[in-house]
Amino acid sequence: MSALYRTHRPLDFSQVVGQGHVVRTLSNAIDQDRVAHAYLFAGPRGTGKTSMAKILAKSLNCEQGPTTTPCLVCESCRTIHDATAIDVIEMDAASHRGIDDIREIRDKVVLRPVLGRYKIYIVDEAHMLTKEASNAVLKTLEEPPDHAIFVLCTTEMQAMLPTIRSRCQRFAFHRPTHAETSELLNRIATAEGIEIDDAAITMVARAGGGSFRDAVSLLDQLQTACSQQITADDARALLGTADEEMLFRALDLVAAGDAAGSLRLVDELAESGADLGSVTAGLLTHLRGLFLTQQLGEPPADLAMTIDEQARLAEQASRLTPAAVQRLIDLLREVVDEVKEGSDPRLPLELALVKVCRPQGELSLEALQQRLERLESGAPAPPPPPATAAAAPPAAPAPAAVAEADPPAAAPEPRNPPPASGDGLMARWEDAVLPEIGRRSPPLRALLDSARPTGVDDGVVTLAFSLAFAKAGASSSENEELIAEVLGQALGGPVRLRIVDEEAPAVQEPAGEEPVLAVEPQEAVSEDDLFDQFKEAFDAHEVKESR
Repeated sequence: MSALYRTHRPLDFSQVVGQGHVVRTLSNAIDQDRVAHAYLFAGPRGTGKTSMAKILAKSLNCEQGPTTTPCLVCESCRTIHDATAIDVIEMDAASHRGIDDIREIRDKVVLRPVLGRYKIYIVDEAHMLTKEASNAVLKTLEEPPDHAIFVLCTTEMQAMLPTIRSRCQRFAFHRPTHAETSELLNRIATAEGIEIDDAAITMVARAGGGSFRDAVSLLDQLQTACSQQITADDARALLGTADEEMLFRALDLVAAGDAAGSLRLVDELAESGADLGSVTAGLLTHLRGLFLTQQLGEPPADLAMTIDEQARLAEQASRLTPAAVQRLIDLLREVVDEVKEGSDPRLPLELALVKVCRPQGELSLEALQQRLERLESGAPAPPPPPATAAAAPPAAPAPAAVAEADPPAAAPEPRNPPPASGDGLMARWEDAVLPEIGRRSPPLRALLDSARPTGVDDGVVTLAFSLAFAKAGASSSENEELIAEVLGQALGGPVRLRIVDEEAPAVQEPAGEEPVLAVEPQEAVSEDDLFDQFKEAFDAHEVKESR
């Protein structure tokens, strides 16, 4: 039993779906006897390039032809459909890509056809031909015999030599729309007696990714897996895809800044057996719709959505800031790249959702832009992370302990006050400031390995260096400005910077003994020693000036 995509391959021009511009041009060429000697069919996989080449061959070599409606029953039509025709030579350039294969074609092309009117060469994946083989076929393509027609099929038009492209009539095969793919699937389901819900048809058409062949292959797989009527749940379970409702739910959680809800949703999908890689791809498709809706002011026409879904998409686009949409797209693209390398997508997907839900936890410029847009749009702030048991607020005092007179209202504390000194400042320095400076200036990050903040006094942060050359390198105006900017973001307000030398710690004398000199005075560092330290810290080497 043949696969459905082979059984239901279009047999003539009337059965072709989605490539009306190609059908119209080829039909007019046949009717007007203006068939070209070489054609180049280019487009994504599964869009009908090879099928169109076979239909052209049937139309030219049919016993009733040349005609745009081949009879499909004569020996020529049947053998072309079965790929056994003597005069129609199909060649896979991926496996026959060398110059010797092209020489064989060039030697035999001069021979007249045996049964039909034309000898037709169909070359699949023509971009796989070597440069030598492509150059060898140029002369034949430019001046072939009157009885020879070449049809080159490729998925990479830009990989073809310009000299070959200029010798062919070129046709760009378009990706089918969702409606065209659904039409084909419904037609095949009716012919095969397959009972399938409209929602399942929609999911299969989306999963096809703009390829007729991929969509029909998925329908074939569903037919094998389900003995009765195919439902949307069956399609979702077999394909591992996420339905549109789940995608709307995920972006609703992002719009509300609900990081905990987003994590629970990912856990729910993982427990149900959904392919998180496919979920990520579905989120990217949904985010593309949101991005275009925000830029155009309305949902684009090419979205595979119902009228109600488009209205819901427009409402969701009004609640999400453009910065959040674009940032989540960038983060999810990184997830897709990691999946291609074989990584588990769960943790990167969870991190991406949390970063967009809680931009206040990051110091990156993208997170800052997202926070500013949220403030400008008047959107509510996201809920804070749930407090742990150790950080629970103290119990309210008993009513009897409340004084009769209310105490005077205390002055409001400033928002995000910078810590005075100690562990709080050092924790922010290690967790937030150093990583951000390392991202923006790796050389400055290396210099700060010998530095530590010692405190904050009236908005001035004191930074102590243990190495003189590191202090000198960090004291430039540009580096001081960068350090102060990142410190201000971490501490919640503008700060100034004071750079000092770190003092050697005092050594306590043992009890009952005479004090001794614990620290010997250090000798002055020579210029050679300073250069040695600099080269070791930066992995540098000396460049001698050429005379």
